[in-house]
Amino acid sequence: MKALVAQELTGPAGLVYTDVDDPAPGGDAVIVDVGASGVCFPDLLLTRGEYQLRLEAPFTPGLEVAGTVRSAPADSGFTVGQRVSGFTMIGGYAEQVAVAPDSLQPVPDGIDDATAVCLLGNYTTMFFALTRRGALQAGETVLVLGSGGGIGVASIQLAKALGAKVVAMVHRPDAMDFVAGLGADVVLPLADGWRQAVLDATGGRGVDMVVDPVGGDAFDDAVRVLAPEGRLLVIGFAAGGIPTVKVNRLLLRNISVVGVGWGEFARVTPGAGAEMAAGLSKLVEEGLRPPAPVRYPLSEGAAALQALADGKIHGKLVLEP
Repeated sequence: MKALVAQELTGPAGLVYTDVDDPAPGGDAVIVDVGASGVCFPDLLLTRGEYQLRLEAPFTPGLEVAGTVRSAPADSGFTVGQRVSGFTMIGGYAEQVAVAPDSLQPVPDGIDDATAVCLLGNYTTMFFALTRRGALQAGETVLVLGSGGGIGVASIQLAKALGAKVVAMVHRPDAMDFVAGLGADVVLPLADGWRQAVLDATGGRGVDMVVDPVGGDAFDDAVRVLAPEGRLLVIGFAAGGIPTVKVNRLLLRNISVVGVGWGEFARVTPGAGAEMAAGLSKLVEEGLRPPAPVRYPLSEGAAALQALADGKIHGKLVLEP
């Protein structure tokens, strides 16, 4: 079969589209014919050797897939021909992949493989973040930083589906129209004075929750725009810098800085994946649909990841064999 293999830890330049062995049937794994592979920022970091999980080359990246079951153990709960999606950690940038049964879920009716992939990493992370870690309530106001990226898109759509008002912050001018089309109530450019713009947009009160996948210099201002009892969700550090917080600010305004580590939570919490999948499936049944992803053929995966690294992707990026 064909796969996109990281031959060197040099980022997209080290990826080679080549022949590899098919995954062996049997054992405890489900073999999936891949219809779409999700591209995530951690994939990019893995190819650079910069992720917390460091892999030695060669390896096949790709932690999100959707497709059709080719073979499955009798006790797996899955059947040949069934449409599934799930997390692989590595190996997803290929025509076939072996996946542990407890990492798979059925694909909801009415969506294709690329859409099913979109609902995996970013949407699962943010459903967990908003509902479990942030305890978002209908009627609250959420500020989303980095709203043009995959996490930002998921945050906007899920917050709206859960009944919140959304203020979206955009740092790329060419993403303004795209973000506005996601349903955000207010869209603001990330420019000097953005903190005051957020306060103006909320009548001076501030926001109940901040979704921060960016970190860096924006963090301090994000803390300052929280309303009393507000929560700042720490999702990641796309800007590169890991910020610190002066805890007296938390005390004076009864605000919280909340870590969101979905992968670790799922690893140590039995049933967590099924719980989040059920919650997302309910929203899909009610009409939630991610925006159309940016699609690349698997053979052009190196160019796709380079486009992600260059900030040229709005929303979710997928590879299709």
